[in-house]
Amino acid sequence: GNEIFEKLGALGTITNLVVYLTAVFHLRSITTATIVNVFNGTTNLAPVLGAFLADTYLGRYATLGLASVASQLGLLIVMLTAAVSRLHPPRCDPGRLCSGPTPGQQAFLLFGFAFLVIGAGGIRPCNLAFGADQFDPRTEDGRKGINSFFNLYYFTFNLAMMISATLIIYVQSNVSWSVGLAIPAVLMFFSCAFFFLGSRTYVKVRPEGSPFSSIAQVLVAAFRKRRLKLPDDHPVQASTSSSITMFFAESNSSLMSVFMDGFRILDKAAIVTPEDEIKPDGYAADPWQLCTLQQVEQVKCIVRIIPVWSTGILYQLAATQQQTYVIFQALQSNRHLGRSNFQIPAASFVVFPMLGMSLWIPIYDRIVAPRLERITKKEGGLTLLQRMGIGLVLSVAVMTTAGVIEERRRSHALRHHRTVGVTTNGGAWLIPPLILLGVSEAFNVISQVEFYYKQFPENMRSIAGSLLFCGFALGGYLSSLMVTVVHRSTGRGQSRNWLAEDLNKGRLDLFYYSIAVLGVLNLVYFAACAKWYRYKA
Repeated sequence: GNEIFEKLGALGTITNLVVYLTAVFHLRSITTATIVNVFNGTTNLAPVLGAFLADTYLGRYATLGLASVASQLGLLIVMLTAAVSRLHPPRCDPGRLCSGPTPGQQAFLLFGFAFLVIGAGGIRPCNLAFGADQFDPRTEDGRKGINSFFNLYYFTFNLAMMISATLIIYVQSNVSWSVGLAIPAVLMFFSCAFFFLGSRTYVKVRPEGSPFSSIAQVLVAAFRKRRLKLPDDHPVQASTSSSITMFFAESNSSLMSVFMDGFRILDKAAIVTPEDEIKPDGYAADPWQLCTLQQVEQVKCIVRIIPVWSTGILYQLAATQQQTYVIFQALQSNRHLGRSNFQIPAASFVVFPMLGMSLWIPIYDRIVAPRLERITKKEGGLTLLQRMGIGLVLSVAVMTTAGVIEERRRSHALRHHRTVGVTTNGGAWLIPPLILLGVSEAFNVISQVEFYYKQFPENMRSIAGSLLFCGFALGGYLSSLMVTVVHRSTGRGQSRNWLAEDLNKGRLDLFYYSIAVLGVLNLVYFAACAKWYRYKA
């Protein structure tokens, strides 16, 4: 209940920010794209801090509770910017330039955005992990419950996204911004209510300390003992001798019995020397001098995952465009259904990637995967890295196709001497690459989530949950930087600005082709990372 209403509320507002900032606050398209990219990047980067606070100090329950309240306040503030006339610029008079927002109006809007960032920082890294905390992984029923919970989570996520991108956005764009932004605020109230109603029944796992401190301790201890010689045996076999010690924390979630080859220089952090003191409880007196092999393996795990994770940053360049320039394309396109008067809201075009993902997931699980399993003899038919690679290939195809479609759209508009808008079915041509993008995300993004969940140590689940959003954040910032650089470098002198305010006077197709080229380079880099990576057994 908390998850459904939170997604309906927050995404119902965030998804339509591009249109809101241009239509109500009268911001230029380049300014809007930059603000939305930075906002999305910050909301995706905030989960790193939220995960740290949850695992170190607050615990997941308290973090989720505080974050839900923060999201509620943020949605209320954004709603007030539409409902109260003094909190947004006046309407545009025909034939006159539209006046922009005052510094006070901008500050109040950004104040609401800040609360939304705080909410996202606590909710996104903790909701999946907190849900999994309610099941006992040592029992068969518990393991089945966790799998069912993950399936239900992604189902409700897509369901909420599609409702937000259709019904709520339609009300915002065609009925009233005040009513359309009040609906998410009300839904977020129900989200908070559902969450706190279950407080007495939740399993609340206590925070186990900062995983970042543990990582730093391993690096420092390994550096201090860099001159020591490692035993020839594997650390597990060597642990019975006096030269290597291996400690396990009492918490069951901290146990990690799998030890990976490679990066053996880090194993030196676990070598016991005569100078090291071990307390009666089995822990090192100076954790910056002596670490457990468990801590060392956690660091090795992260070091192996980081290169694979970094490929998701450039992948997000393709996905980010659906929240900015695809909407601008839709605004300059014919969006009527057939010959009817009904017009699809421009921001609702973001529903098509979700539709593509929702359609492809059951097809893959029920039809494609079983046939591939018989051929490859692998669970799921393909490895997680293979699925991620297919997603990267499809993202290149998405941006190439989008570039071709934009070139045809702009040429058709110019032939008919239109500065704004295109001919019939112009908006329909935007749909195929968006659906293909959804299939790409079904391969790449979902595989990333499963990859991090399975490959990260158990006591770093919140960090694993934040890693995907951290990639989203850096991808959003990179997209914002690329938009700024292209806008400034292509608009000099007599050259045509690729990202002109009127897309028919720009060359958005070349911008898309540039992202496709970067996608090809990213694919080559990913192939090298995937070949080097070794799965945790």
